Amino acid sequence: MLSCDICGETVTSEPDMKAHLLIVHMENEVICPFCKLSGVNYDEMCFHIETAHFEQNELERSFERISTIQIRTSDNRKDNTLQCRMEVNSSVHSACASNHPKTSPQSLPSDDTLKHKAYSENLTESRKFLKSREKECDLSKIKGSIYETVYSPPECPFCGRIEDCSQDMENHVKTKHANLLDTPSEDHDQPLYDCPMCGLICTNYHILQEHVDLHLEESNFGQGINRVQCSRDLELAHQLQQEEDRKRRSEEARQEMGEFQKLQRQYGLDNSGGYKQQQLQNMEIEVNRGRMHPSEFHRRKADMMESLAIGIDDGKTKTSGIIEALYRYYQNAATDVRRVWLSTGVDHFHSSFGDKGWGCGYRNFQMLLSSLLQNDAYGDCLKGMSIPCIPKIQSMIEDAWKEGFDPQGASQLNNRLQGTKAWIGACEVYTLLTSLRVKCHIVDFHKSTGPLGTHPRLFEWILNYYSSEREGNPKVVCTSKPPIYLQHQGHSRTVVGIEERKNRTLCLLIFDPGCPSREMQKLLKQDTEASNLKQLRKFVGNLKHKQYQIVAVEGVLSSEEKIHFQDAHLRPS
Repeated sequence: MLSCDICGETVTSEPDMKAHLLIVHMENEVICPFCKLSGVNYDEMCFHIETAHFEQNELERSFERISTIQIRTSDNRKDNTLQCRMEVNSSVHSACASNHPKTSPQSLPSDDTLKHKAYSENLTESRKFLKSREKECDLSKIKGSIYETVYSPPECPFCGRIEDCSQDMENHVKTKHANLLDTPSEDHDQPLYDCPMCGLICTNYHILQEHVDLHLEESNFGQGINRVQCSRDLELAHQLQQEEDRKRRSEEARQEMGEFQKLQRQYGLDNSGGYKQQQLQNMEIEVNRGRMHPSEFHRRKADMMESLAIGIDDGKTKTSGIIEALYRYYQNAATDVRRVWLSTGVDHFHSSFGDKGWGCGYRNFQMLLSSLLQNDAYGDCLKGMSIPCIPKIQSMIEDAWKEGFDPQGASQLNNRLQGTKAWIGACEVYTLLTSLRVKCHIVDFHKSTGPLGTHPRLFEWILNYYSSEREGNPKVVCTSKPPIYLQHQGHSRTVVGIEERKNRTLCLLIFDPGCPSREMQKLLKQDTEASNLKQLRKFVGNLKHKQYQIVAVEGVLSSEEKIHFQDAHLRPS
């Protein structure tokens, strides 16, 4: 049996070997494994490698020697000696055939040849070999003998130095080329450097520095990515916060608009019409429900149009003579009352179809004005005046605003009352009376002064208001004082007197515009009972609103005083 020195394939005869060499290794294209030269035959390629790549070929041979020794020591020495020699002798041939394109799997070298190729790939494998030799002291002698018998003298694979024996070569490699091995020389105290970031041991400070620089570059790159990601996260969080704020503002604006519209409807500022429109609508509802005859509807409509045209109240909601009836009652009955003070004559006005739900302020002004018209002290400033209807009162307040009274209140009501259901309060009544030269002032009871949210000081103030005149000691005192306009949140009423009971408690007598005429007319009967006065009497425990305001009339303003009040209102605060 013959074996091919190039590829290791075995044949039975010499002619077969020649044919094998001609077909496999001669006819096919040969490529230089170092410079990729092609187009030459096998002998020319061997000559080219020996001349042009002598140094590379020698280095490969050195690696092959080391690898062959490693293979032989791991296997049976006697059986592999011939194979090792064959591998060394065929190093050039195997290098030329390494790029052979038509080599079949059956023609591949044996396992030992594969090991040879793996060990000849790089310098690291040689380091591993030398390192393993340090650990196997007994084996080194065997290797030395192999070096002497097979490769004598040994050559340094790193610098090409030739030594007499393998032991000297080993010492040479360990001392001269320790920096190329995995472990430093034991004969030299070379310092070791630990990487502070990963613990890697380096034998050279500059290598350690380059290694740490790589760590820092990776860290900076990671930090850069983190900063970019953090910036994106912050931007996203900012966008989400802006979106949330926008939705919150939108929801707050929607709720605020809803509350504003609710307040507009509550205070008659929703442009849904005024006194006239509401009167007609409510009368039509009564007709549709069968509680008013169509003829009655047309008659009331005609009376309303006439009243609006002349600006005077039609008197259909008025009840007169109640103060006189009260005087008679207290003279003949009310044994539990020690003293009582009454205003001058006052007519009661209640709400109608046209102002139900919002006209209490206007009706209380009508009550107050009815008392002033019956008092001669105010005849000069109210000369020729009658009780105006509600649209006329709205017009009079607008005229007072135009004169410069209460510009802030005018602004709050958009300088317009006519054609609306806008509420009026103590400030509007004060403005209107002042424009008519009626001297008055507003007293504010902004917090409770008694237990359970009561206002005893309000009662005391009203008592002092009525009892300031020298009237002697009669049980019933008919004063010359006009009634008092009393305002609280959502409603207003008119105080027409005050009782001092035998137990020293105080009780106000109040006209409520929400009380219909049929109830008030019960007070006009000769045999009025105490139960009929229940709707008038208000004790301290009955008035528990948070705040109260009163408008009290004090007399008549001169023309100069009116101008002074007007200038005071026009002067910026």
